[in-house]
Amino acid sequence: MRAYVGLGANLGDREGTIRRALELLAAEPGIRVVAVSTLRETDPVGYLDQPRFLNGAAAIETELPARELLDRLLAVERRLGRVRGEGPRFGPRPIDLDLLLYGAETLDEPGLAVPHPRLPERRFVLEPLYELDPDLVVPGGGRVRDLLRASLE
Repeated sequence: MRAYVGLGANLGDREGTIRRALELLAAEPGIRVVAVSTLRETDPVGYLDQPRFLNGAAAIETELPARELLDRLLAVERRLGRVRGEGPRFGPRPIDLDLLLYGAETLDEPGLAVPHPRLPERRFVLEPLYELDPDLVVPGGGRVRDLLRASLE
């Protein structure tokens, strides 16, 4: 199954932490990192009084069910010092790993929504996804290239 993970950080050594998160993910059984977008500086969204982010995305191949994949992402975040639920919503964080897409599946369960519900409105997610695969289809949303074009208008 091809899945896509959003990568972000705005505290500490942002690039180093993202690179370490990718190493930890690649070391997990059942996860193979196949491509990583360019990392880009982005302005914060939602909670503005914080440092700028470094954002990107990774394409992974996995045989893990979506819930187990999400659990592994959250475990990597914890290993790198992220405590979810601490601080303001959308506030500063040492690492952020979001499960953006899980194949062509649509899931809406407690704590797990795929595609990521805010994906179509977030250029800092759409741009790296476009870099990885401009023809990627977001279930229920259309092609990444079209979503990105709409976000620029």
